[in-house]
Amino acid sequence: MEFLQLTEKRFSARRFTDEAVAQADLDYIMECVRMAPSACNRQPWHFVIVESDDAKARLRRCYDREWFATAPLYIVCLKNTEENWVRAEDSHAHGDIDLAIATEHLCLAAAERGLGTCWVCNFNVALTRELFAQAPMEPVAIIPIGHIADDCQQPEKKRKSIDEIVSRV
Repeated sequence: MEFLQLTEKRFSARRFTDEAVAQADLDYIMECVRMAPSACNRQPWHFVIVESDDAKARLRRCYDREWFATAPLYIVCLKNTEENWVRAEDSHAHGDIDLAIATEHLCLAAAERGLGTCWVCNFNVALTRELFAQAPMEPVAIIPIGHIADDCQQPEKKRKSIDEIVSRV
């Protein structure tokens, strides 16, 4: 599959079957995450795979949505605030950028394997930190992952035209 086809295939899935994610698929996805680039190769991230029934119940308290509860597996994406590269000129920390790159590697690798994902960023950060992270780790996103349910429709991708997003000088 060409990269453009993969980006067209990936969408925010909001309904999953209860079929488990195969360990081989999860291993492949996490290896793709591991290979993600980061500023100065700091790799300021950690990923918590939430798969036990108890852990899933705790995580669902952090984002209480019916569709979210259909996922058989979750990955909590954490940023290490002490390891991210900081630009000297303006003290801009790049941890969020680095974590976003790795997390999208996760989503694209899952799509390549025929699995669905959805970026969840509107969750209870304080509770997620309490349940799944310790300083200096900071929760940034939660990714539900699983086999896409038959009744989960891929929405039409509405994107701006190239002329609206690209300039040439």
